Amino acid sequence: MTQTLFVYEYLSGGGLDAAPGSVEAAGRGELLGAGLAMRAALLAELAGPGVRHACGDGVEPLPGATGGALRPRPGDTPLAFVRREALSHDRVWVIAPESDGLLLQLAEAVAPERWIGSDRAAIRLCSGKRATLAHLAARGLATPLAFDAGARQWVVKPGDGAGTLDTRRHAQRAAAQADLQQRRARGASATLEPWVDGEALSLSLLCRDGEAELISINRQRIAIADDGRLRDDGVAINELALDDARAPALARTAQAVARAIPGLRGFAGIDLVWHPQRGPVVIEVNPRLTCAFVGLSAALGRPLAAEILALHEEPVDA
Repeated sequence: MTQTLFVYEYLSGGGLDAAPGSVEAAGRGELLGAGLAMRAALLAELAGPGVRHACGDGVEPLPGATGGALRPRPGDTPLAFVRREALSHDRVWVIAPESDGLLLQLAEAVAPERWIGSDRAAIRLCSGKRATLAHLAARGLATPLAFDAGARQWVVKPGDGAGTLDTRRHAQRAAAQADLQQRRARGASATLEPWVDGEALSLSLLCRDGEAELISINRQRIAIADDGRLRDDGVAINELALDDARAPALARTAQAVARAIPGLRGFAGIDLVWHPQRGPVVIEVNPRLTCAFVGLSAALGRPLAAEILALHEEPVDA
C-alpha cells in the first residue's frame, strides 16, 4: 500500500510565476481554476496524514486536507521542488498540462516507480497533437486528418495545447494558413487541422498495459465566438449512459487508443467528435487527470483515486 503521497498541481503549487508561453496566458484563469478543482477532488478522496499537497506563494492550503501543505523554498523552480519532494514520498501525483513540455518535464523529475500516471513515452507522444493524430491514424483510428480533402472549415491551435486555449476556427483555408504562419513566426507551437462537425464528447478511461476501461462518456460544452475563437464552458460528466447506442463504438475507440498508446496508465481522457456519418473521430488524448475527474467518483459511486493508485501497485516491465 502507498504510505506517503505528494500531490502537485503545477500552477497552484508554485508554477504561476514560472509558467511559460501558452500556460502563462491562461494560468490565472481557465487553467488555474481547472487545476484547483482537480486538486480539491483528488485530495477529498485521498484524505490522510500521509497525503501532502503543494502550495505556491499566494495560494492557500486546501481547507480540511489532513496531510498538510508543502511550499517551495525561496528560489525553487517547479522541477527542483518536485524532484526534492519525490525523494521523500512513496508516490507523486502531478496535475499539469502537456503545454510547453510541462507534464513530461515533471515526469522526468520523478523516478518511474514513484510516478502516478502515464509513462514518459505516452506523455511525450500525447504532448504533440499532430504526432498523436498521425500515430492513431496509422493504426486505423478516425482522426481529423482523414477529413482534409473535403474540409470546408479549419482549426488552428497550439501544437501542444490544453483544451480550447488559443484555438480558432476559420471558414477559409487561406485565413487558417495565415494564422498558422503568424503563430509560428512568433515562435509558437501551432498546428492546422480540418474542422470536424459533430457532437463534442470526451471519454474518461482507466488504463493499464494497453487495456482501457471506459468509465464515463462526457459531453463537452464548447462555445464559438463570432471571430472563430473557441471557449471551453466546461464538461458535463457521465452524460451518455454506457448502454447508449453509441457506447459500443466509443468503447472500441477507447480500447484502440489504449492499444496504440500502451504507456497510458491510470486516468486518461480522449477528446473526440461524434460525426454524423463517421462516428467517433479522435481529436486528442490526455495522458493525465482531466476536468471530467471532478465529481466523477460520486457520480459513479466508485473510489476512483484509490482504484488508480491500485493500478500502480504492481510494477510494469520496461
